Amino acid sequence: MATGNFDMIVIGAGPGGYVAAIRAAQLGLRVCVVERENLGGICLNWGCIPTKALLRSSEVFHLMERAKDYGLSADKIGYDLEAVVKRSRGVARQMEGGVKHLLKKNKVEVVMGEATLPARGKVSVKTEKGTEELSAKHIVLATGARARELPGLEADGDLVWTYRHALVPSRMPKKLLVIGSGAIGIEFASFYNTLGAETTVVEVMDQILPVEDRDIAALAKKQFVKQGMKIMEKATVKKLDRAKGKVTAHVETGGKVEKLEFDTVISAVGIVGNTEGLGLEELGVKVDRTHVVVDEYCRTGVEGLYAIGDIAGAPWLAHKASHEGVMVAELAAGGHPHPVRPESIAGCTYCQPQVASVGLTEAKAKEAGYEIRVGKFPFIGNGKAVALGEPEGLVKTVFDAKTGELLGAHMVGAEVTELIQGFVVGRQLETTEEDLMNTVFPHPTLSEMMHESVLAAYDRVIHI
Repeated sequence: MATGNFDMIVIGAGPGGYVAAIRAAQLGLRVCVVERENLGGICLNWGCIPTKALLRSSEVFHLMERAKDYGLSADKIGYDLEAVVKRSRGVARQMEGGVKHLLKKNKVEVVMGEATLPARGKVSVKTEKGTEELSAKHIVLATGARARELPGLEADGDLVWTYRHALVPSRMPKKLLVIGSGAIGIEFASFYNTLGAETTVVEVMDQILPVEDRDIAALAKKQFVKQGMKIMEKATVKKLDRAKGKVTAHVETGGKVEKLEFDTVISAVGIVGNTEGLGLEELGVKVDRTHVVVDEYCRTGVEGLYAIGDIAGAPWLAHKASHEGVMVAELAAGGHPHPVRPESIAGCTYCQPQVASVGLTEAKAKEAGYEIRVGKFPFIGNGKAVALGEPEGLVKTVFDAKTGELLGAHMVGAEVTELIQGFVVGRQLETTEEDLMNTVFPHPTLSEMMHESVLAAYDRVIHI
């Protein structure tokens, strides 16, 4: 058992926590990270990274099946699910090792155990060897979140899975139900559907990918259906009847309940912040619907206590957590960082086709009272997209008609998760339509569609 006094203690070593710790150490602070499970958190071990490894395998499999389209031949195409999962877990382990190395390199002390906050500036950690009592002027909560489970839809790891079970499947589903069509649900639906599972997606809202622009969601849905998925919108799974080897889902649409049979269900109905057991209420921290209430600088209102990442609310994205981690580290070191702007953080979904967006949708811009100009450019009008054999997609931009401000950008299609950063930079630099129209985009690239969508908003489009 040891005691320790630090400048900063970070509870949670996910993409928010470990980044906060490293940046604080770079700024000369003595830092400790407390983690109860895996360095790198959910993102590196059970989220962003391993899912992308799985999706890469399904993408390659999909391309192999289309070999004839490219003048190639590939016989006896198949896959080894165990090997696919093994590769994914290997990538996660490699990334976890990388985080361990970075923390060590930056002289961040790591304590593995369960943390509580017995008093302001104090952290008590239950470890395998006993309890360690730590203290710091600055404490950062970066405890993340877990899968939300609805009554009657609880996961059992056999017939009903959360994202964790779906990452390490013991079998390939034959008939799969995915409840929820946000990023997590759609990515798993895309992966399993591509590998041959008969996949149904149920979404309670009136469109899949509910946070995305309606045009983008509609085109994505069209492609999913073309790939064999069944999409049920404005539908609710009321209950699940479980029997040996099968699940009967009671799905309500339009006031009528339909019984549908599956062998596997993935529940992807949101997340719950990990706020329990920390002692937050006793300290006076306000928690709203499992998330800590913070100001624009991630301050909780309790002196020296910050909350970042998923525990601090939407958007629930790793890159948002990391940027918040840098911000609070710089605050703790006496700096004056800019606050994180949630409206300029891109969201990316790595299904087939990919979906990416930043800023306001067309509908949200209208709701906010903007007079807008909208530009759209389809992938079919882009030479690189056609050459890649990926002609299905759309780039859409939304501008303030009065000022030319880029209010939002929305994409669906090949590699759009890489393209969206161009518009993110544009928003950060407060770019106008004139700046974007006068920018020379390289040819032949997919990025030319970004330029054309801007031109389209001002009736200057060239290639459509």
